[in-house]
Amino acid sequence: MLEVLIPVGLTLATGFSILMTRIHSRVHELDRRVDGVELRVAEDYISKNEFSSALERVEGHMVRIENKLDKIIFK
Repeated sequence: MLEVLIPVGLTLATGFSILMTRIHSRVHELDRRVDGVELRVAEDYISKNEFSSALERVEGHMVRIENKLDKIIFK
């Protein structure tokens, strides 16, 4: 019985690790994209209203991405 549980446990741990690595890479890519937006905003000196509008769009996209990641994790 123990001979069966060890490979199954290792398989589950490996699968979980792969899933977490993919999620981490997606979050890291999103973080880099947000940093790029902040840099462009600082370079172009936009108004507060324009910045607020752009930030709301980014936050909206981030919420959608987070919801998609949550769906992936909890399936």
